[in-house]
Amino acid sequence: MDTDKTAHAPLVQWGSQALLDVAAERRRQIEIEGWTPEHDDEHDEGDLAAAAACYSLNKTQIGAYILWPWNGSWWKPRDTRSNLVRAAALLLAEIERLDRDVDPDPHEDPQAIFGDPRC
Repeated sequence: MDTDKTAHAPLVQWGSQALLDVAAERRRQIEIEGWTPEHDDEHDEGDLAAAAACYSLNKTQIGAYILWPWNGSWWKPRDTRSNLVRAAALLLAEIERLDRDVDPDPHEDPQAIFGDPRC
């Protein structure tokens, strides 16, 4: 009997409700809240990732809101799934911001500091 449940499961369910919800939340953030890519580009100190972490950790009750990078009026946690969808959308915004960054911080790239580990 095959006990490896991942052996036959696809790595990502591309049409999953989770992915659709993350994409819809990211779209809402842009179109309704006005958090455009240009606006996101102003948050180059890890704010988007920190906000995502707060929403991800909110269920743990460890005071994740203490790390909230913005005014407390923007802290709006909801149920666990909604918080995780928000977190994933914020991480997507951060990844997109990094991809647009034409002058990345060399400290974010270990190879820039330590060199290529294969050498």
